[in-house]
Amino acid sequence: MIEISELSIKCLARPNFDEDSFLSFLDEQRLNWNRSSCTPGEELIEAAGRVCYMAFGAERQSGKDNRQYIKHLVDQGHESVLEHVNWTFLISGVSRAFTHQLVRHRVGFAYSQLSQQYHDESGASFVVPPEIARCPNLFNEWKKTIEQSLAFYKRLVYEINNDPLLCESSKKEKLRGLRSASRSILPNATETKIVVTANARALRHFFKMRGALEGDWEMRKISCALFDIVTKDVPAAFQDFKPEKMKDGSFKLVQL
Repeated sequence: MIEISELSIKCLARPNFDEDSFLSFLDEQRLNWNRSSCTPGEELIEAAGRVCYMAFGAERQSGKDNRQYIKHLVDQGHESVLEHVNWTFLISGVSRAFTHQLVRHRVGFAYSQLSQQYHDESGASFVVPPEIARCPNLFNEWKKTIEQSLAFYKRLVYEINNDPLLCESSKKEKLRGLRSASRSILPNATETKIVVTANARALRHFFKMRGALEGDWEMRKISCALFDIVTKDVPAAFQDFKPEKMKDGSFKLVQL
């Protein structure tokens, strides 16, 4: 029997703001900052934006609060200051098909993914698409096909490991060759784990491009899950997005 995996996202690192350091800078410059109530990540964005014009104090600041200030930056296309706030996520229970698409997002993202060349996938779990899961006959056929692939993977590991030509390689390269050949039979549904670091600007672009794809349930599900995390830390940077329920009960992330 194969194991069906479930999505899990752990937030390993969040935006932070050392206000004491920044306030000491303002003291050195003999400036005052009219601050409004906000999160550390939101305050970091505002601080970075105001440094561009040294717009501090009653004479240089408009009447905008932090949320309005960040909205104005986004509306004007000045999103570079959003790159100063970053998150690091540990994502598991996702398919290799999903990560093949995810890693196409390069600017503002960093990735560290489980390697199939060195990790034994004999005990792999798999991600089942809802279109298949809700149809018993399709799901049973899908499971059989997955089980056959996994069984052949295990056979490949055994047979190739005893290949006399492979034995001529170093231990490291023998392992690489063994796993590289064996993984060729694994399906896109194979579960994987990936550490992702992304800044607010990059996440906004990701949400815009991927969050509302009705034909890609995994992208939508992960976009909404990431949105739930980042809006707790820096809600002002994502105030123009919202989850919207679809007819099948799942959600998409739409930009207002």
